[in-house]
Amino acid sequence: MVDFVLAFSRILAVFSRLVLWMAGAGLVAMTVFIGMQVWGRFVLNDTPTWTETSSILLMGWVIFLGAAVGIREGNHLSFDVLLYVLPRPVVKICHSISDLVVIAFGTGMIGYGLQLAATTWATTIPNLGITGATSFFSLIFGGVLMVLFSLERLLRRVVGLHTPRFGDDVIEE
Repeated sequence: MVDFVLAFSRILAVFSRLVLWMAGAGLVAMTVFIGMQVWGRFVLNDTPTWTETSSILLMGWVIFLGAAVGIREGNHLSFDVLLYVLPRPVVKICHSISDLVVIAFGTGMIGYGLQLAATTWATTIPNLGITGATSFFSLIFGGVLMVLFSLERLLRRVVGLHTPRFGDDVIEE
């Protein structure tokens, strides 16, 4: 089982790095689009109409991809004061409960994102000419990643491997 979890972790590590690069590229593209909008508005007096809408769509991708990677790498802030006085086995249980809550939240993102996408599939985003469901694809994909990365954390904990957490200087046993 440990070998499976380690292989799964290696695959997700590569995927996580790719997702982080995609989020970074989206952030750069968003910055370029907003720069084009400002340049068009104040210099050319002819604003490209697609830049604002594209930037808003990209912002969703940047946020949800970055949040998912933050879950995998344990970089989200948490309130851990109580965990410092609890025994290590109880701390592991609390961390696992936290991961289960994230899985439930990610599952909700997937479910409600699919409902929203289905509801807006027939609409069109005016400046881009694409389906309105596109607005919710980042929500769905981000939810999938959150579930995957939280499952990885649970599996690592079950087989006794370390799962990093923000500010955690103690290796889990």
